[in-house]
Amino acid sequence: MLDMLNGLLFSPLASLEVGEHLYWEVGNLKIHGQVFITSWVVMGLLIGASLLGTRNAQRVPQGWQNFMEYVLDFVRTLTRDQLGEKEYRAWLPFVGTLFLFIFTCNWTGILVPWKLIELPAGELAASTNDINTTAALALLTSLAYFYAGFSRKGLLGYFKGYLYPSPIMLPFKIIEDFTKPLSLSFRLFGNILADELVVGVLVLLVPVLLPLPLMVLGLFLSGIQALIFATLASTYIAEALEDHEHEAGHEEEHGTEMA
Repeated sequence: MLDMLNGLLFSPLASLEVGEHLYWEVGNLKIHGQVFITSWVVMGLLIGASLLGTRNAQRVPQGWQNFMEYVLDFVRTLTRDQLGEKEYRAWLPFVGTLFLFIFTCNWTGILVPWKLIELPAGELAASTNDINTTAALALLTSLAYFYAGFSRKGLLGYFKGYLYPSPIMLPFKIIEDFTKPLSLSFRLFGNILADELVVGVLVLLVPVLLPLPLMVLGLFLSGIQALIFATLASTYIAEALEDHEHEAGHEEEHGTEMA
């Protein structure tokens, strides 16, 4: 009986794996090759679109240049709404890159027939339906808002905000630093994976008409997921840049005036 309990407690659960992947070995590292392939395709599409939009820039934009400027205005508005007029310019490249990369990954996962391409192992899909990709994007967001807070307030000044408005908030602020990247990564991963699974099952069951409306809905929802991720990222950066001491002083001054 004791041997059975030891076997259950110390069995190599981490070696269990769902699905089959194309692995590339780089030194002692083993990486998912299919994620890199689709990510490189997305990066190539974004770079190509940028080059086409700026190759022959005109004072009065037309065609593809007009579309790219519309995208830029959309991302600028998104960032400015969260960070304000003074702060958004410094963070526009980061937030804009997050949004465009996630948006393009999600849409290529629906529009590009990746599964028709045969691999030695595994299959191609949107890179955002892999938890490694979404976790990496979430960790980058965490590094970004930590950097924003440290560069604005210094190390001690930033962590003093963990005690605002009361020291009781300290454990909750620490837990929040862990839950932010977790929620970002699992929300994006879960929604994209679920959408692809539903469409894939319906294609097998009813391969003609029924999947089409769901694919259109999937395009809309995947765009919303990119928007949510970018909005939350810019919101977290804005929170890290907030000056709580200035706000407290402003509230006290306002209270004195009211009295």
